[in-house]
Parts: sequence; C-alpha cells; structure tokens
Amino acid sequence: MDELDIEVVADPELRDPVLVEGLPGVGHVGKLAAEHLLEEKESEVVRRVYSEHFPPQITVGDDGTTELVCAEIHAVELEDRDLLVLTGDHQANDNAGHYRLTDAFLDVAEAFGAQAIYALGGVPTGELIDEYSVLGAATDTEFVDELEEVGVEFREDEPAGGIVGTSGLLLGLGERRGVRAACLMGETSGYLVDPKSARAVLEVLEDALGFDVEFDALEERADEMEDVVGKIQEMESQQSGMATDEELRYIG
Repeated sequence: MDELDIEVVADPELRDPVLVEGLPGVGHVGKLAAEHLLEEKESEVVRRVYSEHFPPQITVGDDGTTELVCAEIHAVELEDRDLLVLTGDHQANDNAGHYRLTDAFLDVAEAFGAQAIYALGGVPTGELIDEYSVLGAATDTEFVDELEEVGVEFREDEPAGGIVGTSGLLLGLGERRGVRAACLMGETSGYLVDPKSARAVLEVLEDALGFDVEFDALEERADEMEDVVGKIQEMESQQSGMATDEELRYIG
C-alpha cells in the first residue's frame, strides 16, 4: 500500500467545525474522552486514514471479521457547531510517521473548514490522585486566556519534556498552517487507564465548546478502575507491610 491512504467515507456539510483528537497515550485519557464523546453523540465516520507507519496488524471484531489498522475521523453534530473527532487504536511507529500522519489529519480538517484544534491527552503525575486538574498548552496567548476561563491550568515548564506524538504535532504543525490549536491534558498516575481524568478533560471541553454530555458510562469504568487500584494497594501492603505514597509512585 502507499505510505498514506485516505479513504473518503462521507462528505457532510459541517458548521464551523473543530477538530478534536483523542489517540492512545498516557492513561489512554484522550482516547477514552474521544470515544466517550462518540458514544454519547450521534456521529458518522467521514474519513479513514491507513498508513504503513501504523503497526503491521489487523483488528478482529466480535463477529470474527477483520479490519486493517487505521485512524478514523468522525463528524459529530452539536447544537451550535460540529466536531471532527479523530481517534484510533494506534499512533505512528516512527518519527517520520508522526509527521506524515499529522499532516494528513490536518489536511482533512482543513478540507472540512476547521479553524481550531483541541488535542486531548494525559500528563503523568507518577502517583495516585484524587483531584484531577487539566493542564493546557496553546498556540497563542488569546487561546490561553480563553482556556484559563474554563479552568485549564498553565504551569511553567509543564509538562516536562513537552508534548510528543500527534497531540504535540497538531499544535506545532497546525500553528504553521495558521490554525489555532490547544492541548488539554488531564492529570493521571500514568500507569492505569484513567476514566476520571478523561471525564475532567471532557468537562473542560464541554465548557470551551458549549455542549453537554452524560458521564454514566465513564463513571462505571472509573468504579472498575478503583477496584483495580484497591487490589494493587492491597498487594503492595501484603508485600511490604504497608505501602507508602512514595512506593506507590513506582508501581508498574
């Protein structure tokens, strides 16, 4: 196959669309948030992006049928505007692939007239947390001010090391194309799938874009993960007498 193959699935007319990205990453925060948004709102696939930069594999569905690994872009109709939601099971395998795929995602967004981008992800704390803050980065100070008004925190030198992968490149390459872009990063331990962090990110996105979504399904997943955390803490306690906060930072 070619390095990139963009399949046109549908071409709806969208109103002032915004690209929202949620691919796998730390705590699967962005992927959980994007998939929950798709589950709660009516959507349709408009593009599938295939690439040799994805892992060489297929997925197998519940009915036994197979599908080549790809990224999907869905159109979501909201009351005042529409969204293009990018998600999938993988990011690129290599540095060049990250650039090629991000350029392809931006091409699709521009073709639909998107003038803003929200990349969703997680930022690791290295320890279990109870209160979930959402950190941000944006391509211009006006965007920073707007996001601060909906509760996003901008901390000096955080996240340490910057933002890698598609989320970072959507800001870097998007800015070079004149597209406003921001990254919303929910705090997360970094070693567990984190539905609570995904909810915190989605709540900020709700306020920023003016829509509502139910969170029952995410709450159920959060309860399941709390059971997992409890078992981890119990195992640590049995192994060392009583696990300290310092020890918990290094689980996994």
